[in-house]
Amino acid sequence: GIIDLFPIGCDIPYRIELFDNEIDTIRSFDPETQRSISTIEELRLLPARELPLNSKAISLFQNQWHEKFTAKPSNCPMYQDIATGLTPAGIEYYLPLFFNETSILFDYLPTASTIATLPGTLEAAEQFWTEINARYEQLRHDIERPILPPDELFLQANEVFAGLNNYAHIKLSQESTEKSTGINFATQTPPNLPVDSRASKPLAELQNFLAEFQGRVLLVAETAGRREILLETLHKYKLKPKLMDNWWKFIASKAVLCLTVAPLEHGLLLEGSLAVITETQLFGERVSQQRRRKRKIQRDADAIVRDLTELTINSPIVHEEYGVGRYHGLTTLNIGGMEAEFLQLEYAKQDTLYVPVASLHLISRFTGIDPEHAPLHRLGTSQWEKAKQKAIKKVTDVAAELLDIYAQREAKQGKVFKIEAEDYQAFAQTFPFEETPDQQEAITDVLNDMTSKKPMDRLICGDVGFGKTEVAMRATLIAVLNGKQVAILVPTTLLCQQHYQTFQDRFAEWPVMIKQLSRFVSAKQQKETTKAIQAGQIDIIIGTHKLLN
Repeated sequence: GIIDLFPIGCDIPYRIELFDNEIDTIRSFDPETQRSISTIEELRLLPARELPLNSKAISLFQNQWHEKFTAKPSNCPMYQDIATGLTPAGIEYYLPLFFNETSILFDYLPTASTIATLPGTLEAAEQFWTEINARYEQLRHDIERPILPPDELFLQANEVFAGLNNYAHIKLSQESTEKSTGINFATQTPPNLPVDSRASKPLAELQNFLAEFQGRVLLVAETAGRREILLETLHKYKLKPKLMDNWWKFIASKAVLCLTVAPLEHGLLLEGSLAVITETQLFGERVSQQRRRKRKIQRDADAIVRDLTELTINSPIVHEEYGVGRYHGLTTLNIGGMEAEFLQLEYAKQDTLYVPVASLHLISRFTGIDPEHAPLHRLGTSQWEKAKQKAIKKVTDVAAELLDIYAQREAKQGKVFKIEAEDYQAFAQTFPFEETPDQQEAITDVLNDMTSKKPMDRLICGDVGFGKTEVAMRATLIAVLNGKQVAILVPTTLLCQQHYQTFQDRFAEWPVMIKQLSRFVSAKQQKETTKAIQAGQIDIIIGTHKLLN
């Protein structure tokens, strides 16, 4: 047998392989690929909750419940659930009833601990205590769910800070303090040192800062790819930072100018000692996207049923082996003297199929026509097999056609565009929003297409307002910088006007000629624009079907 576990506090799951009733191996594995990573000798599991639910703890809970509350247990769903070993929502608010005595944080802190607090901590604790008491007064008279007084569950704010006073205490503040009461570290946010690729000296601000600053400087890039772009720019202007793997390597080094990778948004400045400069200081507030794992989609994400809560009564489903049915909820059946839960599925002719909950992976949502009119298949017939074979034939035909298209594309040579990192980065940094994961993926794919020898064959789909235009503008920039003219075809005159204004605003600081062709433009202007296009004087033309004429 096999038992898969994803323990609390672990980054990866583990698979326990059994031989009869003994553990054979314990392996860590990748949850996406299901491939083993490494074998381990032992696995320690933390409790899933702060309280036990064994018979002794439940008995103690019941006894203390009767001591604390006058409400009848038969009227309290919480009591009934816990008595049967269930863990209902909100069980943590009865934690003291499971123990003879409870502990607090200070019972575990070593006496040599140092406590650091931020400004406003005491006020926040007092506000929290006030809110707790207000909620208690609102709910204390509920006979179906009696509750414990706040002081049996929480420490009061003054008790917390009285306990903190027994330890070395650091109060962090952005305001300066007198030397007699604290230490001023004099940390500041570094000045903005904007990189302007269109200036005669793009790194002038950074170079001036490095010349005047007396301490060491660490430049921080968001990702390894952005580090290479930044490094290329620095080398171009005679700045050669030493690459560092991490912060500790930088501290141990004596190099004055260094470069590393870290997900750090803002830098810091220790006057005359150390400066950490991030991309925020170099390229503005909107830094680049963070690392994102490539998503591996094995099945339609909307169709996979990952949990029973995603199924609703009477909703159509698809069973891999039996076809389209309708979900009728869970039922308990006695099989071979053992009770187990099954999904009850209705098929044509009111036939019923019971599917073990363990086989949930065989069930997916029905994503065809209107769910109310989903055609149910008949059990015990070849109807589902015929439907699958028909679908397979269609897929095979489409696959053959696609193979032919891709073979033709492979045989053709496309235009290879060159991307100037500085120019592209300068344009990207003026985008006033953070790219969404899908938007960034689309941009990356388009740029990869443009720098490939293969002809581009890509359609980007997205709802209104999801950033398709920005993807187009990034591609447009690369094409224009490579000496190409770009045509933007839109379906309506209104969209033509909107895109024209958007492109004008986005390319305002670039030496690019942009024009539009639509019925909003006079006949005379249309003729002039057409001649200018033919003469190569227009870089970007935005228009309706008139472009095709």
